[in-house]
Amino acid sequence: MKKESALVCGTGIAGLAAALGLSRAGFDTTLLGPRAVPPPASDQYCPRVYAMSAASRAFLERLGIWGMMDGRRITAVESMEIYGDASGVVHLHAWQAAEAALAWIVESSEMERALQQAVRVYGIAWLPEKFQALQAGAVLTDAGKILKAGLIVAADGAQSPLRQAAGISHASRAYGDTGLVVHLNAELPHQNIALQWFTGDSVLALLPLPDTGDGHQVSMVWSMPDALAQEFLNMPESERNAKLEARLAAASGGRLGRLEVRSRLFGFPLFLENSGMVAPGVALVGDAAHRVHPLAGQGLNLGLGDVEELLRILAAKEPYRKAGDMRVLARYRRARAEPVLAMRIATDGLHRLFAAQAAPVVWARNAGMQWVDRLPLVKRLLIGGAAGR
Repeated sequence: MKKESALVCGTGIAGLAAALGLSRAGFDTTLLGPRAVPPPASDQYCPRVYAMSAASRAFLERLGIWGMMDGRRITAVESMEIYGDASGVVHLHAWQAAEAALAWIVESSEMERALQQAVRVYGIAWLPEKFQALQAGAVLTDAGKILKAGLIVAADGAQSPLRQAAGISHASRAYGDTGLVVHLNAELPHQNIALQWFTGDSVLALLPLPDTGDGHQVSMVWSMPDALAQEFLNMPESERNAKLEARLAAASGGRLGRLEVRSRLFGFPLFLENSGMVAPGVALVGDAAHRVHPLAGQGLNLGLGDVEELLRILAAKEPYRKAGDMRVLARYRRARAEPVLAMRIATDGLHRLFAAQAAPVVWARNAGMQWVDRLPLVKRLLIGGAAGR
């Protein structure tokens, strides 16, 4: 029996995982997109790191990827401290929900390296060309090649040319905030604790990373108003580092002692986006399908959840239906609607809640955090939700 064919457009983590999963499921799979070469492992860590949930780790284990990554470059988050903009604080510990960890901090480059290696092992065809157009259900590349497939997966990012070509609905709203990312040397050990501060106009997170030759290390993700973020990004490096370190000291209250910039600073605009997910013969995954505020660190977890659910739907479809059948793809869209909506409501709701500066709201949200901190059952629910269970 001839294999069904699948074409994955996009070669980031979601695209690589989709191609690997489809190939393992018996599809004749082709990858389309640039072949980025992850940098060699060193004391300088990749600027983009992800907090991987238990559900995402389990999925990567089933794909055979988790064990291929260097465990020395992965940090388990055993606890989390969340601070409000007044007296509110919530402490979460993995043991409160009988979990091994709340999350695992992994470099983007390390996941890409392992996924690329697995793609080579499975002999998946990889064309380092770009999507140009969608014509009668086939993809035209910028090199003039015409690629036909029973199912086309769009994993080509937030701007997704394939999503636009397929005419899939898409809505986007800018937060007016920018996420600043940089790695820091910390004077005090992080003790595998992730730290987060809601400061009213911004959200600061410090994520634990492995120690380096310079000492303890954390990754900063700080979402703040665009104007303030641009001030930092436009400053000369020496001036910027001094001002950023001073602002970090004030925002963190010296929780990890002195914090020093150890890497280049990056910024990315923040958006809330959703889409129709599917069209005949086309399914969206990852940022092509949706984006949420990064305050919960769930963007990639949602994307891998898309891939996992798409694979499950395809495995369960009737033998007489093709993978690109709209009735099959509609099942995928329905299956992802609830978890994506729930995450969108949670992250956007928190952002709105802490952006409000009216005195009664400030009091209520901080009192609410103190209330949550005293309720083990609520903490277990929060931990379970973050784990993707």
